[in-house]
Amino acid sequence: MENEKIINPPSGYATFALFLALIAASGILIWQGMPVIGVIVFVIDFCLVLPGLVIVNPNESKVLTLFGKYTGTVKKDGFFWVNPFTVKKKVSLRAFNLNGQQLKVNDKVGNPIEIAAVIVWRVSDTAAAVFSVENYTQYVNIQSEAAVRHLANSFPYDHFEDEEASITLRDGAEHVSILLEKELNERLARAGIEVLEARISHLAYAPEIANAMLQRQQATAIIAARKQIVEGAVGMVEMALDKLSAKNIVELDEERKAAMVSNLLVVLCGERNVAPVVNTGTLYH
Repeated sequence: MENEKIINPPSGYATFALFLALIAASGILIWQGMPVIGVIVFVIDFCLVLPGLVIVNPNESKVLTLFGKYTGTVKKDGFFWVNPFTVKKKVSLRAFNLNGQQLKVNDKVGNPIEIAAVIVWRVSDTAAAVFSVENYTQYVNIQSEAAVRHLANSFPYDHFEDEEASITLRDGAEHVSILLEKELNERLARAGIEVLEARISHLAYAPEIANAMLQRQQATAIIAARKQIVEGAVGMVEMALDKLSAKNIVELDEERKAAMVSNLLVVLCGERNVAPVVNTGTLYH
């Protein structure tokens, strides 16, 4: 693999002035009756001087090769003159944004999910990008898809399927993004690519199991809510009994306590408003 070599060629303004001067000289020679010399000067001017002029825009570079050999990269923006026989390949140094397509893969426990990622990358080593891979843009696309698939296979979607998992795709977004960025940098280092940011942009269950997983999530949420309601209701009943006993408002035997607990739990845990029933007799009749 070629190592990037930064070069600073001479300014092109002096060479451009020479180019104009040679054009004028060739015209003068032809006008003075020396057409052969004038044509030779003109050909030399356009074949050796003009092809060496190169413009490098900001955040761009020119990778130079001479007869199949890498000679260096011009990264400084400006107007330069290089060997006219070199082949100049433009490589952008700007940041690129890759909005990956939605992939259907299986998570760690085998559930089919849909996942996509947004990746920000740029070329950091122009020599590696040009000479180590055939097409570095296509290389980034393919390796990014492979990294996202590997990431999805490494973690469960949620804690529903793997309660012991410390990291999930849904809850561990920051950690998952760090791991994705690290893996992409390892995969793309061969092509001289640096990943600036990588984040999951889409994450969902596949359509064939989405409804079942939604029902499961709803059931889990209902159970958790009921558990909290029951815990609160038991605490309130316990507090009510303690208050009645501490203030000697009424003496309750075990059967009356059981009836009171039952009624209070019905009132506190019920989903609908409770209609009170007034007992005009005694508890035992």
